[in-house]
Amino acid sequence: MREEFRADLLEIGRLLVSMGEAVRTAMRLATTALLRADREAALAVISRDDEVDELYHRIEELVYAVLARQAPVASDLRLTVTSLHVATDLERMGDLAGHVAKTALRRYPACAVPAELRDVIGEMAERADRIAGKITLVLSGPTVSVASSLEHDDDAVDELQRQLFGTLLDDHWTHGVEAAVDAALLGRYYERYADHAVNAGQHVVYLITGEALGG
Repeated sequence: MREEFRADLLEIGRLLVSMGEAVRTAMRLATTALLRADREAALAVISRDDEVDELYHRIEELVYAVLARQAPVASDLRLTVTSLHVATDLERMGDLAGHVAKTALRRYPACAVPAELRDVIGEMAERADRIAGKITLVLSGPTVSVASSLEHDDDAVDELQRQLFGTLLDDHWTHGVEAAVDAALLGRYYERYADHAVNAGQHVVYLITGEALGG
């Protein structure tokens, strides 16, 4: 029974890494679709969302099976339950990548991002991608130092979002309300994507130390 339990935990870990890689790829493709008005990239993100959902459901089923069969306690229980929390954050990151792709599709063949916002949106995307890369790293080999650094990275995304809103509220904005709403939502999608990555990192810290990190 113990060998079966360890095998299940290893499989959950493998699936989490696969999920982390998938949602990072999804947001990269979504950003390409957004900034280059790439319809095929946008469609690829949307079509692959089912793969992320399937990974989530496989993790969910394994976690519930482990809880039912093994009744884990102490650190094993923490590992099992924390894995489900991480999977939930990753699933939401995949959804947010889908929202970015759908915004790109709505404006196709035009680019959904006005020229004066492309730098800040591009920087938000780059920062979010960096955070997603760290999540995959800590899921592959959990380390407190990398997981803890995510909150600092997230602060940079928040600052970029404030810059974006500053442009939208400036008197020189000439693209109208609809474009402003789109841009505000895009900023929100990247900001929430980063937030969910930070949440996942905090769960990893809790998994390692047994202590909560952040608020």
